[in-house]
Amino acid sequence: MPAEAAPLIGKWIDYFKCEFKISRNRNSKFGDYRAPYDSKGHRISVNFDLNPYAFLVTTVHEFAHLHTWNEHKGRAKPHGTEWKNNFKKMMQPFFEKNVFPPDVKQAITRYLNNPAASSCSDLNLYRSLRLYDPVKESMVTVEKLPGKALFKLKDGRVFQKEEKLRKRYKCVEVSSRRVYLFSPVAEVEVLNQNN
Repeated sequence: MPAEAAPLIGKWIDYFKCEFKISRNRNSKFGDYRAPYDSKGHRISVNFDLNPYAFLVTTVHEFAHLHTWNEHKGRAKPHGTEWKNNFKKMMQPFFEKNVFPPDVKQAITRYLNNPAASSCSDLNLYRSLRLYDPVKESMVTVEKLPGKALFKLKDGRVFQKEEKLRKRYKCVEVSSRRVYLFSPVAEVEVLNQNN
């Protein structure tokens, strides 16, 4: 995370008596919050491979869950009004410290108008955060592929890109001919037509 953000996150870990764990990469989520259960206290985990700004946004997202749980003892919706208000409040100190570059700050500010369950669901924020990821030579996003291009997922399945349907791209799995919808920002490996 950005160095200037670490002292406040450290205070939150102590204040909330939270077990904070840096986790392996999970494709399905960037972070996770677990409420106290069976003699275990609050637990937060954040994926190790996020860039500093994505790591901080995810960390604040999870601490907002913790704070909301403390206030409402599990009676508030996970991403309801109470969580949204806490998330907005808990982001403020990082704005005051100018932790984020201007483009990310602007994207977060727009996102905070109505934060969603995941920063990935706000494509503007997701794209802004991704600009600070290390470059992955063989990876490209689905939206940048030309039509009919072949691409591969990490699990080895091969797809062909088809047309855009509203927000997602229709893609056909080559082996099964089944149709899947892909987020425009899904990272995939481009295949040459010869592969």
